[in-house]
Amino acid sequence: MLFEKIPCIYGSGVIPERFEDFKSGIRTLVMEQFFYTSSTWIIPVLISLSFHEAAHGYVANLLGDDTAKKLGRVTLNPFKHIDRFGTVILPILLIVIKSPFIFGWAKPIPVKFHRLKNPLRDMVFVAIAGPVTNIILALVAASILSRMYNFGLLNNSWLVHTCTNFFLINIILAVFNMIPIPPLDGGRVAVGLLPKYLSYQLAKLERYGFFIIITALFILPLIGKQIGIPLEPIHWFIQSVSSFLINIIAIISGLRI
Repeated sequence: MLFEKIPCIYGSGVIPERFEDFKSGIRTLVMEQFFYTSSTWIIPVLISLSFHEAAHGYVANLLGDDTAKKLGRVTLNPFKHIDRFGTVILPILLIVIKSPFIFGWAKPIPVKFHRLKNPLRDMVFVAIAGPVTNIILALVAASILSRMYNFGLLNNSWLVHTCTNFFLINIILAVFNMIPIPPLDGGRVAVGLLPKYLSYQLAKLERYGFFIIITALFILPLIGKQIGIPLEPIHWFIQSVSSFLINIIAIISGLRI
């Protein structure tokens, strides 16, 4: 009689059912965490890239070249700026292989420099528009975070994480794009500001610019690890300038770091 009162948990399917519930719960938690984390990064990236590219096109249009405007690129619609490989596939691959640096790009804004009012001078304004916009966006994000802290609203963890990532992404976008290597924005600014001979020599590097950037980002650090010497020029540049910008923006916005 005693044994009749004890449920046969194996035979009744109690354990399998509970185990299935447990697995289902784990899957749900994993998916929720995945979408939570992804959204705090993907949304800031899309907004930041859209503003960056639209700023190039907007300034180019103001200065005489309406090519981007006619192609519908002076817009904040992120799908107009997404490059399948540079914005989606490459970053995912770098995440999968656990790369120390995530690298990617959006569709470049088409600019016909000869149509600008003053091509050499205006090229500088068109190029610098993107990074300046990113710095402004970083300042906006820092100001929001500062106000949230002041009003005790930091309990909204999704908003805090999203604003924090938005702040950092815009800082990195601005600094990375100002590296003085064509075709990056900083390279075009340097071409527009340097004396004619140096400007011409730097402009000739544009055809090799992508290879130079990839080499400095990934190949040199690997070689450095093998020989025991840190060879990370781009990492050093981004970290140094980003730290400086973060401190400046924190002071302006009142953000406590």
